Amino acid sequence: MIAIQPLFDIVAFTPELISEILLENIEPHRHDEEELIIITNGNLEHFIDFQLEEVAAPAVCYVPQGKLHKLMPRIGMEGWVITYKNEFIPDSELSFYSKFATSSAIPLTGGTCMNRFSTLCELIHGEFSHSNRNMTTINHLLKALITMILTERKTNLPNEVSLKSNQQNTFQTFLRILEENFRRPEGVQFYADKLNMSTRNLNLICKNNFDKSVSEIIETRKLIEAKQLLINSDKTVSEIGYELGYNEKSYFTRVFHQKMGVTPTDFRDKTTKMS
Repeated sequence: MIAIQPLFDIVAFTPELISEILLENIEPHRHDEEELIIITNGNLEHFIDFQLEEVAAPAVCYVPQGKLHKLMPRIGMEGWVITYKNEFIPDSELSFYSKFATSSAIPLTGGTCMNRFSTLCELIHGEFSHSNRNMTTINHLLKALITMILTERKTNLPNEVSLKSNQQNTFQTFLRILEENFRRPEGVQFYADKLNMSTRNLNLICKNNFDKSVSEIIETRKLIEAKQLLINSDKTVSEIGYELGYNEKSYFTRVFHQKMGVTPTDFRDKTTKMS
């Protein structure tokens, strides 16, 4: 469908490309690259990690390296697909936040803001189309695009921007602490103590900045890691559950099934067949 370059590629969604995608009906697959799907007009269905999302313009879908997914664009949809190796834009905030998010979609603001996104994509595409393309320029333009996406992610959550701004540092510190400790069987109180605050205040900050409670963010991080281990390792379900702080396989299986609609074993079997 898309010719992947060693470090970077950008392709516009044209009517011809959309027809090709729909005709080929490509099965869910994984990439060795990061992927940005920028939707400037219309909508698409996005199947990712056994969840189906309906995404309408203006929006961006971020697909981390190794995620199982499938795009189903609607006729008339417009936008761009950008793929890049992790070493081209290492350890971006998009990659970090994806470890805690249940959806790949990030809503964008329309009007002038969307025009800026389109202009930046056109600049990147124009530079990449040159026979003597400058990859440093493309790198800087892509970083600017990612910065704009991160700003939109913060702005378009359903909370007050000024409040989020005041609490942003605390929330990011919480996520860093969680990333270091999510494999441990620790609850909300553990993280509140680390931040020297009450569980109520920590929950308020998480709701204001990510629209989720502390416990929901913890479970989401564990679930995302569980899916990656089920896909990319030979560890048993019991071993994965124990590694993520679940002392009983039955409890891990129950939590996974509640969130995903399938058991860890079924998830692994279906993923293996699709890969």
